[in-house]
Amino acid sequence: MNANSAPPKKILIVGGGSAGWMTALMYGESLIKTGVEITVLESPTVGVIGVGEGSTPALKRYFDALGIAESEWMAECNATYKTGIAFDGWSTKPGYESYFHPFATMVDNLTLPTFIENIHARQRGAHVDARPNRYFLSSRLSDDALAPKASENFPFFTTYGYHFDAALLGQFLHKKAAALGVKHKVCHVTHATRDAQGDIAAVATEEGELLAADFFIDCSGFSALLIGKALETPFVSYADNLLNDSAIAMPTEIGARIEPKTVSAAMKFGWAWQIPLTNRYGNGYVYSSAFVSADQAETELRAKIGTLESDTPARHLKMKLGRVAKHWNRNCLAVGLSQGFLEPLEATALYLTQMTAAIFLLFLEKGDFSEAAQQAYNQQIHDYFDGHRDYIVAHYKTNTRTDTEYWRTNAGNLNGVSDSLKHIFQTWIEGGDLVAELRRQDIERYYPILSWHALLAGMGTFPDVAPAPAGAADMLAPMDDFMRRCALNFRDHRTVLESMG
Repeated sequence: MNANSAPPKKILIVGGGSAGWMTALMYGESLIKTGVEITVLESPTVGVIGVGEGSTPALKRYFDALGIAESEWMAECNATYKTGIAFDGWSTKPGYESYFHPFATMVDNLTLPTFIENIHARQRGAHVDARPNRYFLSSRLSDDALAPKASENFPFFTTYGYHFDAALLGQFLHKKAAALGVKHKVCHVTHATRDAQGDIAAVATEEGELLAADFFIDCSGFSALLIGKALETPFVSYADNLLNDSAIAMPTEIGARIEPKTVSAAMKFGWAWQIPLTNRYGNGYVYSSAFVSADQAETELRAKIGTLESDTPARHLKMKLGRVAKHWNRNCLAVGLSQGFLEPLEATALYLTQMTAAIFLLFLEKGDFSEAAQQAYNQQIHDYFDGHRDYIVAHYKTNTRTDTEYWRTNAGNLNGVSDSLKHIFQTWIEGGDLVAELRRQDIERYYPILSWHALLAGMGTFPDVAPAPAGAADMLAPMDDFMRRCALNFRDHRTVLESMG
């Protein structure tokens, strides 16, 4: 698509699932009323990958912007609330074997300064509690299995994400998009044809049709039918940064208590997730096939979740970590797995999908298809991917496990550290002003100040000090009582979910 191209009047989205239907609903709401025709081409044989079933708080903003209430979609998708992620076993430092990465609340404005102050004191060798769990309301809600929906008399907002069934979410988004006028065609796209200028002219189907459009959105997953195979867009691999390339997924039964959190537990050759839905736990193991076989990894996961004697089948998945060199290339936009993937450690896949589609929609609405616009857009999405990659790499670089070669290799992997991440680590180790460094690099938009402090402090990346003397005064007792009283404004997680069902 060149600088003189007119705004597209016919858009084909190749692939459904969460990425395809999230994009279709967003674009349908904005563009159909202007006369743009949007059609989703969906194969009857390609299923949803569903490696992760969690979100960041951005998903709430997506639904809010479209005027879709939680009571409308959550029950249909077996969804639960999520206040953050618990990281278990990544650190071996005493007192730091587990930490919680919280989603923000307004209460953090009162407690974050104390947390950062105690981080600096701990870096200087003081006997203070610098583990993040104690300082944030989201952590308290998780511990007490409370939904992050406060009573009306609690004047502080909370942000939160969700856990959901990815297949059911795709079906719900499909239903909402169809109601707006988005068209749907069941067919299997085999390849694309290109015109004399090199743009995509049409896609061919197994059923013998040739479907033309002005603009194409590639939501075909890892196969990347358009952005990769048709346009031959180069792929920028993250294999040097992140070693994991495989995953296993399988469900287990859920109990009466539903804690609003994802658990990411370190394993011998990667990490295992546990995600609570209303009807089951979603479990999985993300690992590196260079260090363990698929069968051995499955046995390790089954032993962890108690299914060694179970005949429940496990789904084995291969992951391609990295991103394309151009998310927007000619008259094609790649969204979702076709554009790239980061392992689901921080549940960022749907967020990156959402941002990719939402930012491009701004260009569509302005009708700006210039070369400068493409370059600016692609750089912006590159920055999102690379910024999120660095935050995930930081988990591996700060791990202190030595029980397997996998963990030792991750900790010593110098290829995995970008210049940006080197400056962050250097600032932290020297006890400098991490807030100023994050703002200097302008990377708060990827992960905020709270998140970086929670990670680096939660992993216990501090100088060793002797244990606190017996009988030392606990200066945080008033804050603990404050958190306890804040939590009184929230209800049991399962009870809130059942009230919507």
